[in-house]
Amino acid sequence: MLIRQDAMVQKVLVIMTMLAALALGRSAVAQTVSDSIRNADSQKTAGSNTVLGADNQLLSVGSQAMLAGRWEDGIRLTLLGLERPGVTDHMRASALSNLCGGYAALEQVDMAIDYCTQSIELNDRNWRAWSNRSYAYWLMRDYELAGAELERATAINDRARQLFQIRGMLNEAGLVPRITMEDRQ
Repeated sequence: MLIRQDAMVQKVLVIMTMLAALALGRSAVAQTVSDSIRNADSQKTAGSNTVLGADNQLLSVGSQAMLAGRWEDGIRLTLLGLERPGVTDHMRASALSNLCGGYAALEQVDMAIDYCTQSIELNDRNWRAWSNRSYAYWLMRDYELAGAELERATAINDRARQLFQIRGMLNEAGLVPRITMEDRQ
């Protein structure tokens, strides 16, 4: 989608994203954003039309923050990224799945399930959303629903290691500890 945007506004958005990336200690992401500034300068000479949505730095930095275990930062940046123009349904579904995973990691299960449900409504072929919702149900100790969600995820991608981990967690949750006593009469 082409949107007419002043090059200066684009630069400000990129600089804000770069500052967020630096605050997260992600120098590689900051370098990528820095490269975007140079691209914005070259676009100024070519015209003021820019393609938005193909590269949403806030969504990218948000997912990197979550991968680094900075859940609150990742959630905040992802929510900001979703507010930017040009977010496609595919990008939105992925970002919502990331929000689900972030909230699940913080054990805010109701928020996690809500974001996963929104993601699945946009793209029911996203195994990560099903997997994240499975984990959220596991946190609630609703092992039956967690298993059903895991089956949906596995039907889409049966090789993801995360799915094996959740399967193991579900199997372990089903174990009943037994004590064996010796009778020494």
